[in-house]
Amino acid sequence: MAVYAVALAALWWGQERLLFHPRPLPAGHRFEARPDVHDVWIDVPGARLHALHLRLPSPDGLVFYLHGNAGNLQSWFVDVDFYRRLNLDLVMLDYRGFGKSSGRIKSEAQLHGDVRAAWAQVAPPYAGRRRVLLGRSLGSGLVASLAAEVQPELTVLVSPYSSVAALAREHYPWVPGAVLRYPLRTDEALPRVRGRVLLVHGLRDTLIAPRHSEALRALLPRAEWLPVPEAGHGDIHTHPAYRDGLAAALSR
Repeated sequence: MAVYAVALAALWWGQERLLFHPRPLPAGHRFEARPDVHDVWIDVPGARLHALHLRLPSPDGLVFYLHGNAGNLQSWFVDVDFYRRLNLDLVMLDYRGFGKSSGRIKSEAQLHGDVRAAWAQVAPPYAGRRRVLLGRSLGSGLVASLAAEVQPELTVLVSPYSSVAALAREHYPWVPGAVLRYPLRTDEALPRVRGRVLLVHGLRDTLIAPRHSEALRALLPRAEWLPVPEAGHGDIHTHPAYRDGLAAALSR
């Protein structure tokens, strides 16, 4: 019993190390990008966040992209030509401690606050144009919460979880839900989104099983559904079915 209590205490205090796997970059790091890609800095309490912003001459709208729980923009801000062809600007944010962003993640409330601050800074010029929130894996829950507040024209959740609490029950059934400081309740936020919603999932995903998207579809039956039959979790973006389906959704 004492060992179990110690394990739970360690989980309570060490959740950030389990959930987030950032790769920092030097402050002077320069991304290899064309001149239409710009650095953006967002000042938040206790940190300065870095984002990359694809700015086209006359875009039809904006895709605000929140990535997964590992790496940084060096590995996530790729295939930018996909968005150029669709004539959509793209903003992608590194969370605290990721890439050139300073600070470290300390709470779910802080994460949501950082995301809201980034959106508030970059979104105003796109009023009246198509605004898309796209979250992949970890970013899907953050996007669902933001979408419930700002009501974009389209919300895209790629490899989403119904909640991190539900995901934890599957992988760590011995952990009581009360210990989790990052429940990230996509299932509570998504039904409050009034605009179009697209759920995308690899049917071979063993990290976040497709049943999480099925649970979200049950909560929001009008959500559009894009299954990618041969895709797992980390490779979904490489499959033509994903790229073609996402392009079609973003073009509407």
